[in-house]
Amino acid sequence: MCFPKVKLSLPRLAFDVMFGTWGKLVSVCWLGAFAAVTFARTGGTSSDFRFDRDTFAFANQTVFEYHEGYASLRKSSATKRDAYNRHCFVMSRTALQFKKFARFEPRNVPLDNASLAARIRDVTRRPTWMEPLPDDQRIVFPGYKDLKDMSKARRELVQLNIGHGWPSYFRISNARMMFQDGAGYQERTHARLNSALARGELFVAFLTTYPRFSINHSVLIYKLKSSEPNPGLDHYLVYDPNHPESPRDLIWSARDRAFSYQKDWDFVGGFVRVYQVYGKPLQ
Repeated sequence: MCFPKVKLSLPRLAFDVMFGTWGKLVSVCWLGAFAAVTFARTGGTSSDFRFDRDTFAFANQTVFEYHEGYASLRKSSATKRDAYNRHCFVMSRTALQFKKFARFEPRNVPLDNASLAARIRDVTRRPTWMEPLPDDQRIVFPGYKDLKDMSKARRELVQLNIGHGWPSYFRISNARMMFQDGAGYQERTHARLNSALARGELFVAFLTTYPRFSINHSVLIYKLKSSEPNPGLDHYLVYDPNHPESPRDLIWSARDRAFSYQKDWDFVGGFVRVYQVYGKPLQ
């Protein structure tokens, strides 16, 4: 139904206003229809985001050690060798920001450490929901052909300047996993995802299985890979900061009204809830 009757208490009304969900119940039908029509016309338009060019060369290390998707405590020696963990939100956000606000000039001389650090911070301080900058106004990174190339050559400097990971645990919008966990919200998220990709935009997502916490993770969804009207499955390509080697797969099932994420060494695979992040203030 497009126009459900909703009775909200004042606290719940404030919560919905904060996260921009009240009023979207009214628009879910036309939003979904818009996404469907747009994709029918474009055949699955996506941004020109390329995994081999627009992602980081290094990985976000998980806090726990995993075997077939099941977590166990990581050995202290392994943690000390590579302590770059808890940065999945930061890396997903920064990949989006570089795509919107930066450009590379490989034929010029690379910057010194101080100048490069300042330019990286200039990119990451820009609100993610702003429109992409025109080419002549973008922040220039000379000496490298793309983000993959620069993050491989200047790994430690890049890691030190894209932001801290710990604030991700205290994001206001994380509370949605406790209060907006129904299939209806996931259907609206699916419609927003398709609409964003149809406009050539990227979609940073928070994946969770709360209250189980078999996954509590952020990824960047950048392309609708395929859509199968029967049995109603949409397949998406995902940049996962834990896996710099290749894209991962996210699937929407219209029958189940739910998303699922592929099985890997750090996740058992299957059902996840998806929440958009960095699409607007306080998200």
